[in-house]
Order: sequence, then structure tokens, then C-alpha cells
Amino acid sequence: MLDSLYFPPLSPIPNGLAGHESSLAEVVSMASIPQEVMVVRPSGAISGRNGLIDKYFYFAMSLIFAAIVCSGFSQTVNEHLFHASIPRPTILWFHGAAFTCWIAFYILQSALVRVHKVSWHRFLGWFGTALAACMIVLGLVTAIVMTRFDIVQLHEPALDTTAFLSVPFYGMIAFFSLVGLAIYWRKKPELHRRLLFVATCGLTDAAFGRWDFIFNKTLFYPLLDGIILLGVGRDLLVNKRVHKVYLYALPLLIVGQIISVYLWRSHPAWWLSLGHSLLGV
Repeated sequence: MLDSLYFPPLSPIPNGLAGHESSLAEVVSMASIPQEVMVVRPSGAISGRNGLIDKYFYFAMSLIFAAIVCSGFSQTVNEHLFHASIPRPTILWFHGAAFTCWIAFYILQSALVRVHKVSWHRFLGWFGTALAACMIVLGLVTAIVMTRFDIVQLHEPALDTTAFLSVPFYGMIAFFSLVGLAIYWRKKPELHRRLLFVATCGLTDAAFGRWDFIFNKTLFYPLLDGIILLGVGRDLLVNKRVHKVYLYALPLLIVGQIISVYLWRSHPAWWLSLGHSLLGV
């Protein structure tokens, strides 16, 4: 940049100042540099640009997602899947495999970005697109199959069990919307990574719900939203502002959660009628 600046020739320097010719030239040169070039903004070691939070937040969160899933499903997977007294429908195995693959895929993609293998990240992104599509179909079909299984085979109360369809249905609608937008804006990293982060946060409700207290008190949604708020906190620390993805997505997600809980807990007749039609019971 300095090579392109024009410096007019200096006037002859008096003999008394001849020894200071180089110093005067440096002063003139420094005075000619725009002020903004002179300002150096050091990066924060932890919270600033290129700090630890900026570099490792999404990768660290991918590991936290894995820990939440392992912790939550460890409460029920043995009794309800591996050693169930009544064998579960086969589709539940495919559903579990697909959603586990997504968590592993999210960890891998976060790691590739962290080590600057962006070309690999983009190439594998198409696998993620196909995986997400399978997950949405499996999520909806598994919700119907397992609800019917719970009512017919396990003789669980039909009213509550049918009404609970609102929770997995809402989860798949939210996941579809967020992943779809992330694919559409895949060339805009700031939008893309936050949308996928929020979409993956949404999958943790099933893991949180495996804890009886959390499920019975309907606390899985507040815990899910709490994880999303970690992303908000990351932006405030690093960028000093909240990204628009959170400003738009989080309120809409909370509205969807409220509707989902209302349909589940209040059992409106039209929702039960629709559920019974889908279940065929």
C-alpha cells in the first residue's frame, strides 16, 4: 500500500539539519499514512477475533452434542432397544443409525473447517444433504410407527400417546426448515454454520427427554434453547452483536415449541382426530 503513495520531493535541507535527513523523511512518510492504517486491533486471546472461542466454539459444541446424545439415550437404549422384552420395529434401528450419523457428521464437518480443509467440507456437504433428507423421512415415519406400537403392543394410553406426535412432527419441521436454509445459503458461511448449529441443537430434545424428570416437566425445550443461547453468547463475545440468524430463528422456534406443547398437553379434538387418522387406530 505504501508503494502506491506519492511523496513530493523534499526541499534542500539546511546544513544544520543534514544529519537528520533520514529522520525527517521517516516523519514525513509516517504523517502521510492514513490514520486507519496506523491503528492495530489486537485479537483477544479468548473472546476476541481469532481467540479460542472464535476458533473452537463450533467444534467444541459438536462434542457437547455427542455427550448429550450419549448421556440421554443411555437411559433407555438398553431397555427399549437392545434388550427390549418386546422387540421394537426395525425402522427404529435405522432411525437411530441415521441420527447418530448426523452427530458424527457434524463433528467431522466442524473439524474439517477447524483444520482449514474447506474443500473436503464442501464435498462432504452433499452427503449431509442426502443424510438430512433421510432423517426427515425416517423421523416422521418412525414417529407414526412407534406411536402405533406403543398403543397396540405396549398398551400405553392412546390419548397422551397420540397427542405426543406433535413433538416429533414439530422437530422434523424445524429441522427441515433450518437445514434447507443452510443448504440454500451454503456459500454464505456466517449464515450456513449458524443454521446448521441451530438445526443440530433441535435434535437434542429427544436426548434430554430420556430423563424422566425433564420429560415430565417438559424441560427439554428450555434446555434445547439454552444450548442455542450459547451460540448467542459466542457472537456477543466475538462479534459484539447477535447475528440475525438467532434474532429470527430463536423466536420462531419458541413459538413452534409452545404450539407443540399445547397440542401435546391440551389434546385438542382436531389434533387427536388427525393423529388417529395417521395411526389407523
